[in-house]
Amino acid sequence: MLIRDSRFRPRPAVARPSRRGLLAAGGALGLGAALAACGDSASGEAESGGADGAWRFKDDRGKVARADRTPERVVGYVASAAALHDFGIECTGVFGPTTLPNGEPDVQAGDLDVDGLTVIGNTYGQFNVEKYASLQPELLVTHMQEPPVLWYLPEESTEEITSLAPAVGIRTSGTSLKTSIERYAELAASLGADLGAEKVVRAKSRFEKASQTLAKTAEDRRGLKVLAVSASADLLYAAVADDFGDLRYYKQLGVEFATPENPGKSGFWEESSWETVERFRADVIMVDQRTGNLQPDQLQETKPTWRRLPAVAAGQVIPWLNVAPHSYAGHAPLIEALADALRDAKQVAR
Repeated sequence: MLIRDSRFRPRPAVARPSRRGLLAAGGALGLGAALAACGDSASGEAESGGADGAWRFKDDRGKVARADRTPERVVGYVASAAALHDFGIECTGVFGPTTLPNGEPDVQAGDLDVDGLTVIGNTYGQFNVEKYASLQPELLVTHMQEPPVLWYLPEESTEEITSLAPAVGIRTSGTSLKTSIERYAELAASLGADLGAEKVVRAKSRFEKASQTLAKTAEDRRGLKVLAVSASADLLYAAVADDFGDLRYYKQLGVEFATPENPGKSGFWEESSWETVERFRADVIMVDQRTGNLQPDQLQETKPTWRRLPAVAAGQVIPWLNVAPHSYAGHAPLIEALADALRDAKQVAR
């Protein structure tokens, strides 16, 4: 069922639930240097295992989380836990969209074994503070969409929750995907992860190779326009690429995005009724895969104006999994898929 609460309007991983608003590579030559520049600057710092065994980590609010020793009992927003998992750190408990009504993992759970986790709230507002306290947490980790707000913590109980254990917020909107991944890697390393482990090194290599491929493909297919959207029964939401970490990174690699002309005051989206969606001209459309949003097969059946969009008529529609874990393993396959789509796409929007 489509979620209609305005707190959950489709701002994938880019909004505080209580508000409405969520380098071109220049060819293969010199691509390594171009890719290295594709992250936005981060001001965080991490230390662990000091002389006195103390641990600290400076998060993206500029706040330093401290503990007498490296935290082991970590509770995270589900996508944060999935990112840490990919770097080799397991969380004791999670909150946020973890399982679907049928018990299957939500898309945000990544490769987590959700059956082995304590879930202290599966939807916004369900954060069970007593259950959280019973886990004896030593650290809480979550995204930040609108700093300094910690994502998915209910406003009325945030103070109580953060009094029980240090909290770390990692920014995932208004910054590049690459930067967010690097910050989660730094956090994982501070918690004891081995970033030189074969699994992590292999995932990073795949991510970098995929990024190189996407940059080269975007250069070769210059002129193709991509549009990322989220769909509800009443409205289509067109994404502003710079406001989304993944889209911003793809744009830095040279992907050309259709630019909404009239986004809302909070940015992120331009809303459109279904009667006017044909004004969006794109050769490839990416569709938000989050649970609760209409998917291409549903749109094909119910929205005639959707069927008339050139990219849809040409079969050039792909998934947009912007809630994938902020890790190399989480996003490498998505970058590969986008490169494949651009390579095979025809220029159909005029």
